[in-house]
Amino acid sequence: MGAPPGYRPSAWVHLLHQLPRADFQLRPVPSVFAPQEQEYQQALLLVAALAGLGLGLSLIFIAVYLIRFCCCRPPEPPGSKIPSPGGGCVTWSCIVALLAGCTGIGIGFYGNSETSDGVSQLSSALLHANHTLSTIDHLVLETVERLGEAVRTELTTLEEVLEPRTELVAATRGARRQAEAVAQQLQGLAFWQGVPLSPLQVAENVSFVEEYRWLAYVLLLLLELLVCLFTLLGLAKQSKWLVIVMTVMSLLVLVLSWGSMGLEAATAVGLSDFCSNPDPYVLNLTQEETGLSSDILSYYFLCNQAVSNPFQQRLTLSQRALANIHSQLLGLEREAVPQFPSAQKPLLSLEETLNVTEGNFHQLVALLHCRGLHKDYGAALRGLCEDALEGLLFLLLFSLLSAGALATALCSLPRAWALFPPRNPSALCSGSRLSEPLLPAGLEPGSPLRSFPGCRRRPH
Repeated sequence: MGAPPGYRPSAWVHLLHQLPRADFQLRPVPSVFAPQEQEYQQALLLVAALAGLGLGLSLIFIAVYLIRFCCCRPPEPPGSKIPSPGGGCVTWSCIVALLAGCTGIGIGFYGNSETSDGVSQLSSALLHANHTLSTIDHLVLETVERLGEAVRTELTTLEEVLEPRTELVAATRGARRQAEAVAQQLQGLAFWQGVPLSPLQVAENVSFVEEYRWLAYVLLLLLELLVCLFTLLGLAKQSKWLVIVMTVMSLLVLVLSWGSMGLEAATAVGLSDFCSNPDPYVLNLTQEETGLSSDILSYYFLCNQAVSNPFQQRLTLSQRALANIHSQLLGLEREAVPQFPSAQKPLLSLEETLNVTEGNFHQLVALLHCRGLHKDYGAALRGLCEDALEGLLFLLLFSLLSAGALATALCSLPRAWALFPPRNPSALCSGSRLSEPLLPAGLEPGSPLRSFPGCRRRPH
């Protein structure tokens, strides 16, 4: 099958298309795009379920790590002034993870924009194809109405005027038959008239879904950006309550990141199967939805020398009929006008109608050629299979970086905020043994606390 102009499956399409697929019983599934088949649906759901498995494993790992941190720490000596070993490394590992998450957010914004551009290109191609089909229907309707009006008025008047000359009346009736034949042939050119599938409606539905998808990803990206920034702020300010709140929010965003990863992976795999060989599926689906013949659809979707123009015979017959009408009108003008001056007005009106009809006919010939609609088909495939798929892969990378960064942060944040000093100055001024490990390294327990405002020595 001939590929649309300028479209070739990319390396990513080939790579994703070669990935093995299996249903819920782990039986191999062919990598042929068949969304209506249950086995193929199960294969895509299994791809999405891998993200759920990753989420479960990451939550188990985080829970085990935190339980070990909380319950399995060796007790510290009561008078120890040495800080917990590795505290600085824990804090810095958390900061590095959050900065990596911010990098992933930038990748996510780029991927979201690329996906939106690809879908917009698809919508634009559908709208342009709808304009072409609507123009064909309009030209056919206008031309048929003009010819019908000419048959009912000018040609009828001309027959009445030329009634004394039998041969001229016969020529007029021949022009009438030719005009009726042209109208009948042209009616068959409006092949999309009455078809229930509207490219305009499809484009509107695609744009509607894409608008909400784009907005949902923007909100997710902004939410993760706020979580990263406020977590870094909490670490810088050593604010326990802010870090605790951001820890809970990080857990929520972690779940959303794994969920979006599953959706993106399943969509990318399904899209690669479609883009590897889109013609058969598009042909079958369009034929089911429109009821058009396979000859017409193959001509426009394939547009190669192996498929002939299904309207060529109608166009040839119409062109010949128009040429015959033109020659008959010239003969009538030569023979009838000198004898019947009243015939000049209907003849001039008929010539004007014929000129308009010929102009519309040439436009129809250009619009009915497969180049225009096939170009729209290629633009739609490029938008969907190049820009949109590339954007999905960047979103997948964002979700992966986000999940890794948030999992690292969730493991590091409890250890980081456990090292924060207390905020209550009275706890630092008291002589209790519980506050001694938090004193500065160079300060003895019995020495005066001059460096802390609000602390006064108690009288003995």
